[in-house]
Amino acid sequence: MLNTLITWSIESYGLLPLMAVILLIALAVIIERLSFHGRVTRAGDALQRQLQRAQYQNMSALSDVASQYQGTLQVELFEPALKLRPIDAETLDRHIEESILTIMPKMTRNLWLIDTTVTLAPLLGLLGTIIGMMQSFDVLSTSAKGNPTAVTGGIAHALVATAFGLAIAIIAVVFLNFFNTRNRLLLNQMEVIKTMLINRIFGGALQTTSSANPTGASKPEAPAGAEWSAHAEVRHG
Repeated sequence: MLNTLITWSIESYGLLPLMAVILLIALAVIIERLSFHGRVTRAGDALQRQLQRAQYQNMSALSDVASQYQGTLQVELFEPALKLRPIDAETLDRHIEESILTIMPKMTRNLWLIDTTVTLAPLLGLLGTIIGMMQSFDVLSTSAKGNPTAVTGGIAHALVATAFGLAIAIIAVVFLNFFNTRNRLLLNQMEVIKTMLINRIFGGALQTTSSANPTGASKPEAPAGAEWSAHAEVRHG
């Protein structure tokens, strides 16, 4: 098996080992991004639930939430609110948007390697196939009677490079689309946290129906006869 791999590597002029290195790099990035998104998403969900329970216009409660999740990616959105103390919601919104823009490169870090693998691996596989086909035709041209086994064996070795390149590209494109989707969900989570922060600082709790009635007048009750008629209609119906 090892001798076969060495032979194929030599015949492909080192393209197969090169594609193996590209696959290892892509797998390393995939594992790192999976760990990153798992850690960040769990922390963001917990922070969002904690922020939802925080009291309105209570900066000490927000400071407690920020200190509890210190070191997470989403806690960077708290810095404009806790350090700058903006005077209105619009100013705070702009500062938090600035924080989100500075966080985005951390979300997409090293994804260009997976994106490059999607394009580069099939091209290297195609190049290896072309080199193998050239070698097969060279064997056919130098043999007087022709050697079908040598020709078909060379073509089979050449197709290995194409299959290997396509397999690498399939793995890479699946995880690239997955990480792009996770980044969009993470960005949406940050937008939700931003809105919750602005509401907790400058907003207030929703008023109930009784508190929204300034006159304090209660809703008029239906007459007893009308209520009895309604029950009678239900029973006869």
